[in-house]
Amino acid sequence: MAFFIAMRTRLVPRLLKLRSSTSRLLSTKASSSSKASGLSAAQQTLLSDLHHQLPPPEALVKERKGLKFLSNVFLWALTGATAAVGYTSYAYTLDEVKQKTKSYRESAFNTQPALHSSSGIHKYQAMLYSAAIKVPARAIDMYLELRESVEEQVKGFAEPVSEKLLPDLHPLEQNVIYTLVLDLNETLIYTDWKRERGWRTFKRPGVDAFLEHLSKFYEIVLYTDQMDMNVIPVCEKLDPNYNIRYRLARNATKYENGKHYRDLSKLNRDPKRIIYISGNAFDTSLQHENCVPINPYKLESDDTALVDLIPFLEYVARSNPADIRPVLASYDRKDVAKEFLERSIEYQKRMEGQRQGRLWRR
Repeated sequence: MAFFIAMRTRLVPRLLKLRSSTSRLLSTKASSSSKASGLSAAQQTLLSDLHHQLPPPEALVKERKGLKFLSNVFLWALTGATAAVGYTSYAYTLDEVKQKTKSYRESAFNTQPALHSSSGIHKYQAMLYSAAIKVPARAIDMYLELRESVEEQVKGFAEPVSEKLLPDLHPLEQNVIYTLVLDLNETLIYTDWKRERGWRTFKRPGVDAFLEHLSKFYEIVLYTDQMDMNVIPVCEKLDPNYNIRYRLARNATKYENGKHYRDLSKLNRDPKRIIYISGNAFDTSLQHENCVPINPYKLESDDTALVDLIPFLEYVARSNPADIRPVLASYDRKDVAKEFLERSIEYQKRMEGQRQGRLWRR
């Protein structure tokens, strides 16, 4: 229908123009008009019939105004529906929308038009009322199905690849060994790019001794937001002796607010026995109570952060506390290595004083 209306609006002005030119030509002499125009008698008869069949210009103007009004109404309705869908998607979760619209959708589909009425007008009104109730309900159902499908697709990219990122711990190691989770960039290595040489990767000072020594006490896991294709070659050179048991890359992180977070709850390990070390620990982990922050490595030649942490980590492994989280909370986000050294010195002084007191009493 719209196609025919559009064709009609295009043809009418042309035919009106042709009609005016034809009337001017027919007002001249018959012989000169026939020669000048070159129109046959059949063509002149067709133009005469079109002249009588064309609608008046006033009717065309009214028709165009009606079509413009309908198009504006449709445009405003579409804009309103888009705004409502956008606000609903932003303000409410999928489960909230389902809960809020549940009663309306159930009542809409259970409503049946009263077709048993004897009056045709009543039947028509009942059918219109039923349609007015069911059409929005069907639109809500379509929205819920589409949103659920989209959220499922997004979840595949935003959530870790598995609920259990690591295999089960060996029975002999349960409640005995701690899991030491290490970040990669600015923690064990530093990656730098320069125009004249491209990308280069630098090992942090002391990383070899750190991994070799602590692998005797811990299950070491690498957990980074880098892609697998970048992590594998780096780890082959960083840890040729395979002191790192497991390597987790970007597909094991949780994507949220534009950042990739390490979700330690998906490691399939007791959260009481997990320690996460990173140069940006509190910015990259969802479980702050398990974090041990260290200074980010930026190619400092005198960096000793990893080596300084070895005494604290070895002490934890040997003392084997039931829950590491209160221990870490006692450091209150301070420099753990420095604070542990100060506490150790203070403890040794106190023990030395007690020993001297016992000797004096003898």
